[in-house]
Amino acid sequence: MSLFVIGDTHLSLGCKKPMDVFGGRWENYVEKLSAGFSRVGPEDVTVLCGDLSWGMSLEEAREDFLFLHRLPGKKLIVKGNHDYWWTTVAKARRFFAENGIDSLDFLHNNCHIYGDAALCGTRGWFYEEERGEQHDRKILDREKQRLETSLRAAGDREKLVFLHYPPKLVNYECSELIDLMCAYGVHRCWYGHLHSAGRRAAFEGTYRAIRFRLISADHLSFIPEKIL
Repeated sequence: MSLFVIGDTHLSLGCKKPMDVFGGRWENYVEKLSAGFSRVGPEDVTVLCGDLSWGMSLEEAREDFLFLHRLPGKKLIVKGNHDYWWTTVAKARRFFAENGIDSLDFLHNNCHIYGDAALCGTRGWFYEEERGEQHDRKILDREKQRLETSLRAAGDREKLVFLHYPPKLVNYECSELIDLMCAYGVHRCWYGHLHSAGRRAAFEGTYRAIRFRLISADHLSFIPEKIL
């Protein structure tokens, strides 16, 4: 059994918003994603770090979920900023059950055990105090609480963290989330969100004893990255 990660698949099989219009790496991205998952086995686990579907509702995202379901292995979903279909985990799980989708589950206010490690995560958030936007602070505080809930549930296991928003960029850091990860002894973190020219702002490397890695689908050429 192996562990993989990828984010930002931006599927639109049930609505008209294909990423192919951007050209470059995004041309034929659905086919590339199918080919990329050929390295994943039926017993493997893949963490999907948000922005999975452009569907505005669970119904509109149905074909995207069915596509992900047919890919090999179990998939764990982290919420992204463009996952507008997301209402509650309970509603999504009920929708999956009604549609025979049993290979997808959620990494949200919980953790999943993988061998001696715990898979932890949440969406994350950007926050810059000088912007003075109170709603941003409220969202960040909520995301911090969700991440701590996930980390606490992991107990004494090694904690692998998966976020959608990058907690560290070349010229920016979300110190609240990084401080929290340091407090819980996290040493590895994967994130998505950044595409195309925006990938130049990504920080990949070790900072404060945490190794950060960008895993958006176009950054990985639509091939899930093997972690363990």
